[in-house]
Amino acid sequence: MPRPFTFKHLALSVLLAGAALSAFAAGPMVKTQAPGYYRVMLGDFEVTALSDGTVKLPVKDLLTRTTPTKVDTALKRAFLGDKVETSVNAYLVNTGSKLVLIDTGAAGLFGPTLGSLQANLKAAGYQPEQVDEIYITHMHPDHVGGLVVGGAVAFPNAIVRVDKADADFWLDEAKMNAAPKESQGFFQGAMASIKPYAAAGKLKTFEGRTELVPGISAQPTHGHTAGHSVYVVESKGEKLVLWGDLMHVAAVQFDDPGVTIKFDSDSEPAAKERALAYAAAAKGGYLVGSAHIAFPGLGHVRKAAGKSYTWVPLNYSSLK
Repeated sequence: MPRPFTFKHLALSVLLAGAALSAFAAGPMVKTQAPGYYRVMLGDFEVTALSDGTVKLPVKDLLTRTTPTKVDTALKRAFLGDKVETSVNAYLVNTGSKLVLIDTGAAGLFGPTLGSLQANLKAAGYQPEQVDEIYITHMHPDHVGGLVVGGAVAFPNAIVRVDKADADFWLDEAKMNAAPKESQGFFQGAMASIKPYAAAGKLKTFEGRTELVPGISAQPTHGHTAGHSVYVVESKGEKLVLWGDLMHVAAVQFDDPGVTIKFDSDSEPAAKERALAYAAAAKGGYLVGSAHIAFPGLGHVRKAAGKSYTWVPLNYSSLK
């Protein structure tokens, strides 16, 4: 005959349950994000945003043609602190016949919080040797560093394409030697990343507006660097423009497109190209991808009052 269930049994059950819950609550925090990729379809093309990580930038010290007070106000309005955790994004376009990577992240050239592109490329279902073409928006270290990982070519079967003006500038040792010492590392990073491909005959330059493969074209937006380019991706009437470093700080530069950054080689044309890109995106209603807008950096631009614009992030989708 079963023994009767008593209050003592109930108390013991509650204590055991509490102990189990306490054990779960005491588990270590993971403190990592999910794999950094996000996929969308653009007509017949598959576009995968890839995160290389984030880096904290002291934007009040870096932004120019503005004042620290104005920047501080804009950052607080966006619930951001003085050091903005800034995404570094790249984009993989599968056209069905070509696998094209736009920018490669920093690898080890821009600090320990970046360099995740290779891992996220693989998490997204691709291998580096599958990449056919790599298009570089410009040759700053957080865009070309990922071409080489651990001293070896990271994409052994890829052709690398870049605007000739950028290659002529960043691969010129005389220009490097004439540059301020604090800028020479940018040249060294570009040379170390690009030269293995050049030595193998896999560096191809272009000039001006150029269709590189069917559906993907380069468009010059010189200013941020001597040969900065954006890439226009089009399929079945849908359009995506990948901006590279046409802008850096969304919380500030959409409200005031005239604000520039110390990383610009020539701030006047950089600001002009940004204003033109904002206006075209707002008028055309097409999708935009940006290297330094919060990952995945995809969205639309809407005109606001005066010279201001509003960034509208792409609505999240889990649909296949």
